[in-house]
Amino acid sequence: MLSTDFTTIPSQCFLGEGPLWHAERGSFFWVDIEKGNLFEHHLATNVTRTRHFPHRLAVVLEGQERKLILGLDRKLARFDLDTGELEWLCEVEENLPLHRFNDGKVDAKGRIWIGTLSTLFTEGAGSLYRIGPDLVPAKMLADLTISNGMAWTEDQKTFYFIDTPTRQIREFDFDLDSGEIRYRRVAAEVPEKLGSPDGMCIDQEGMLWVGHYGGSGVFSWNPQTGELLDRIILPVPHVTSCCFGGENLDYLLITTAQENLSPEQLKQYPQSGDVFLVKVNVPGCRSNVAGV
Repeated sequence: MLSTDFTTIPSQCFLGEGPLWHAERGSFFWVDIEKGNLFEHHLATNVTRTRHFPHRLAVVLEGQERKLILGLDRKLARFDLDTGELEWLCEVEENLPLHRFNDGKVDAKGRIWIGTLSTLFTEGAGSLYRIGPDLVPAKMLADLTISNGMAWTEDQKTFYFIDTPTRQIREFDFDLDSGEIRYRRVAAEVPEKLGSPDGMCIDQEGMLWVGHYGGSGVFSWNPQTGELLDRIILPVPHVTSCCFGGENLDYLLITTAQENLSPEQLKQYPQSGDVFLVKVNVPGCRSNVAGV
């Protein structure tokens, strides 16, 4: 087991998610989906700033010209951190008001990959979209329930994806030029006793790091063998996602949630909803910048 030494960044999110390292700003970002809050934690000064949006805010990505790309309800928007200006870009599933975005990443060509779910968690209601510079969403996967973690291998030939209730990390062939994917196999199966796989990132050795909702930690999986390699245990039940960051990409920022916990459980786990920072031995891969 990895060292359980961690730094706590108080944020008390109802549903903390979507961590992002922004190297130029020297900051970690993350969101509280249900409260519509965007957090920015500047690593060097240890200062955290919060911005609020009157929407469900599920995704934060790095955009062009020092701007962010936000997934608000079912719409993508460009956000200017300096002026506060919000520019709407595109929308998916306009006729499904109970749906929202859930998780998103950017591939090496700058295309946005972003998934949806029903807020009623209807089985098979969600989809995964690819959105390029033309801002026309292309549906890549359908019949998803909780579209979640994504990662690409360093050689850009493999794409990993999680639909949480399946308890599987699925592996796809990935064509970088076309942006097409083709299902290959199940890379790892998560036992029920370890919780449900949620958000995901990949390290420089190609190993996957996954937040386990209901599993009290981040778990490292070898996608070649399906073997569980290591775990970071935290003092909260619902761990939602993680990303690498810091100057050497050797810190892991981990988001958590208060949702689905009773008042008694929240007293038992008072740090639920906070964010944790852990030093790791293997550096991660830098996230890509959206091309929109």
